[in-house]
Amino acid sequence: MPARRAHLGDAIASEWTKLRSVRSTMWTLGVMIALMLGVGILTAVVIAASDAPPITDDESMLALGFFGVLLGSMCVMTLGVMTIASEYGTGMIRTTLTACPSRVRVLTAKAIVFFVLVFVITALTTMTVAAAQAAIMDAPSQDGGLWFRATVGVSLYLATLGLLAMAVGALIRHSAGAITVMIGVVLLPLVLAMFMFADSLSSLRDGLFEYSIPNQLSVFYTDSAGIASSSGPRGWEPLWILLVVTAVAMAGACFALEKRDV
Repeated sequence: MPARRAHLGDAIASEWTKLRSVRSTMWTLGVMIALMLGVGILTAVVIAASDAPPITDDESMLALGFFGVLLGSMCVMTLGVMTIASEYGTGMIRTTLTACPSRVRVLTAKAIVFFVLVFVITALTTMTVAAAQAAIMDAPSQDGGLWFRATVGVSLYLATLGLLAMAVGALIRHSAGAITVMIGVVLLPLVLAMFMFADSLSSLRDGLFEYSIPNQLSVFYTDSAGIASSSGPRGWEPLWILLVVTAVAMAGACFALEKRDV
């Protein structure tokens, strides 16, 4: 039979087959979609049916989808960790690295497949939620840049956050441990900041608030610096920050894969 050298495309096809054929992917992404759609649309319905003043600007309307996206990010991180850590738990990683000895190629293929899948699904979901909220709230669409950040920007941020979780999973090699670390990365800065009452810790408290993941995620729904303070990251800055952190973590994961045994 004719033979040829394997390349990245073969690894991507293999990882796509694995990712779409396991039940955890369907359930995790299904829960994410349900949370984002349910929370976003239900919030709009409740506000529209209440006696609250009508929402007339895009910024306030799109912010209604923030809490659904924040909950959905937990599902994205879980799936990112399980994409690689579950193979260590089942021993499948030995088969994967036997079929493709290039460990960097394996991790790159996993990252590409995961990023594209999460980005596409999140973008479609956030666009659906935004359109439904606009119809329910009867709010005019004006600011295209804000809509772009609240859909495409949020999708890029969540997909990159999932890659960070994948890198942590490759470093820790244990699903429960890596998921716990990622939940701590999301929640611990806010929890610590809430208990810093001393005036001497005010600068540290503000920094934890401003650069926490929930606050950085909220920046995509507003033209200001987010929900936690009037300063901090603005515009697309949270995405650039997360990209740098993820790149460092992925480099560490590649180094660990090359140096450690399976």
